[in-house]
Amino acid sequence: MATDKVLGRQKRKLRIRKRVNGTTDRPRLSVFRSARHIYVQVIDDTTGSTLASASTLTKDLKGSLEGKSKKEQAREIGLAIAKQCLNKSIDKVTFDRNGYIYHGRVAEIADGAREGGLSF
Repeated sequence: MATDKVLGRQKRKLRIRKRVNGTTDRPRLSVFRSARHIYVQVIDDTTGSTLASASTLTKDLKGSLEGKSKKEQAREIGLAIAKQCLNKSIDKVTFDRNGYIYHGRVAEIADGAREGGLSF
């Protein structure tokens, strides 16, 4: 059962990545969700470099996330990545949900990033 879920997500991921790629003007905001943590990266695919990243394991955020639900943590991660991007003068990104359904923690990251000032 678990391998079917993983394979299904990987197939959706490949379908999405055919259309979604990050450029210098509009980098890709990629989300990875595990059972316990959530990770976000802003990637420029033309150079293959990560421009900004945030996760629930980031030292700056780890203390402020304790005691919050996973969805609240995801919103905080979205706000943190938006702040990092705006500091690097990135205001437009392409959202890559990485095969996950746009629901729950993935949607909260997107809402937090929009609330922080990113547009996509």
